[in-house]
Amino acid sequence: MRSIVTFAGLALAASILVPRYAAHLGEAHTPAPIAMAARPQSPAANNPVSPRSVVVPRDGRGHFEVEARIDGRHLNFMIDTGATVIALTADDAARLGIRPARREYVAEVRTANGTVRAAPARLDRVEVGDLVVHDVAALVMPEGALSDNLLGLSFLSRLRHFEYSDGKLVLEQ
Repeated sequence: MRSIVTFAGLALAASILVPRYAAHLGEAHTPAPIAMAARPQSPAANNPVSPRSVVVPRDGRGHFEVEARIDGRHLNFMIDTGATVIALTADDAARLGIRPARREYVAEVRTANGTVRAAPARLDRVEVGDLVVHDVAALVMPEGALSDNLLGLSFLSRLRHFEYSDGKLVLEQ
């Protein structure tokens, strides 16, 4: 329950922040439309001329977790299609060299522990397998507000396609 409330809070905060930052992205960074059709991956996905894809199996808890590289550094993420942006724990953000000042925590996020303030950030390069997205919106959560990094729609919506099928999540670029 705590995770669900945290995710909902992040989505609410991001719905306020993302439009503000999207205006700065310009036409070149308009997200691609998302196709959520439940169809099996075609055999052509193994063909080099096909889009790149990553298949993420559900873990024992029923979550989809991936290892991603943020600006070349490895971090673990829970994929959250309900989160508007990537959310980083304070510790992992610091490992990336992102250490927001107190005054930069301007986004209000509701969690199971109450309302907290998060700091907006930009990630230059986010990679999951062979999938690469540049200039991605994120929030840095304060210490103790988040147990797992969340890979939200600021990454997923920039892919060509993602879908859930047969207990797996397929990401395609």
